[in-house]
Amino acid sequence: MKSGGRLEPIVYLKPLEKAATVPRNTLNRNSPALNSLNRAATQQRSTTSRKLDLILILYPDGDSNCGRAMIASADDSEPEAPALRRSIGFWLLVLYGMGTMVGAGFFALSGEVAGEAGMQAPLAFGLAGLLALFSALAFAELSSRIPHAGGSARYLETAFNQRWLSAAAGWMIITTGIVSAATLAVATIRFLGDFIDVPHDLTIVAVTLSLGAIAAWGVKQAVGLVVGICIVQIATLAYVTVAALGAPDAPVREVSALMPSLDTATWIGILGAAFLAFYAFIGFEDMVNMAEEVHDVRRSMPRALVLSLLLTTALYIVVSAALVLSIPTAELAAAGTPLAEAVRHHGDLAVGAIGVVSILSAVNSALVQIVMAARVGYGMANRGYAPGFLATIGRRSRTPWVGTVLATLLVVVLAVSFDLTTLANATSGVLLAVFATVNFGLWWMKGFDGDRLPEGQFSLPRFVPLLGALVSAAALIVKLVQVF
Repeated sequence: MKSGGRLEPIVYLKPLEKAATVPRNTLNRNSPALNSLNRAATQQRSTTSRKLDLILILYPDGDSNCGRAMIASADDSEPEAPALRRSIGFWLLVLYGMGTMVGAGFFALSGEVAGEAGMQAPLAFGLAGLLALFSALAFAELSSRIPHAGGSARYLETAFNQRWLSAAAGWMIITTGIVSAATLAVATIRFLGDFIDVPHDLTIVAVTLSLGAIAAWGVKQAVGLVVGICIVQIATLAYVTVAALGAPDAPVREVSALMPSLDTATWIGILGAAFLAFYAFIGFEDMVNMAEEVHDVRRSMPRALVLSLLLTTALYIVVSAALVLSIPTAELAAAGTPLAEAVRHHGDLAVGAIGVVSILSAVNSALVQIVMAARVGYGMANRGYAPGFLATIGRRSRTPWVGTVLATLLVVVLAVSFDLTTLANATSGVLLAVFATVNFGLWWMKGFDGDRLPEGQFSLPRFVPLLGALVSAAALIVKLVQVF
């Protein structure tokens, strides 16, 4: 690049690729340009786990092939800004992934799905898991190729190179996370209100601020709490399964009753229930926002994402089968807490325990949404799609604490101010739109613009993301038809 008749120096961040061409008069030991480049290299290093050795600045001399070089140690620039801490291993990530899905959705939806699909509710959950799997596979490949906390926003930037599209997707995901967390905070208070009288607004504020504090404290603490509650949920669902099958007044039904007939009406009910059950799987997409905090992310993330979805699907099928084999589907559909019906013969203590786990499920899901929203904001800020302060990392906690605080405060405001039922339904539609766009982006890159697709350790046949895009678009259309 020429400036005033001279060629400007080209800056390399060894062992990274060419980073920038900067004005000659801005380069010195403590120059903002050098510091800025070092920060950029630090962020890239946090993703690639490659060591930044030095900064090489080449000064071309005129139009010749000769030049002068200045080598600056990375330590010559300003101290490194703290980066996210890689502290999550494979199995912890698998349990975290299950914790993002196994939550208030299944606890509340299992009865409604049984009401629509009847004895074929397990099949409906299986089909819903298959619908989710298409998008999960796309996210798995993209997380292996582009391991970035920005998630969908970063993927769409790579696919289409359109800043407005990436920024819009990122802000939509942040919005859905905050609104979902607010909805779950309200659900938590409603569950709690079944046992004791509590001041509504004050309790919402206390619960939400507590979750925000945990999210800002440290990623291992937040993930540890999510995993701990997830283990409790899995144990509870196992107990519900055993209790349901052992109910003294359970109707005598054979497993063959779970098989569907071939008539059209039956399959319309099953497919409608499957679209409803799909929302019990939403949450797997939040896993990719932990990419910069996972060990060996290019290998661990795709495997953990797919495995957690498969395990969750199997769990839903087994529990729903036990419920419909033991309890009339009409009773399940009418029950406010369907899982409690399966343990009612064990007494009030068992029913109360299910209520407590329902509260923990809502709390767990809300915490996941706050963690996710803060990390999407962090990733977007690093790409210039959001204000820079959202990328602020605590030196001790190594979490995006500014984004976490802001997300928590917005959750509080929404939860105490609005009826969020309609808005929560709208956010589900937005997520389906993002899924469709991400799948289409991967399909596009694999076919027409392969040079933009970085190397990864997980690759799909090209038709898979196309099916994922079509499935997500179909689910969105069904949702819109239901609303309007």
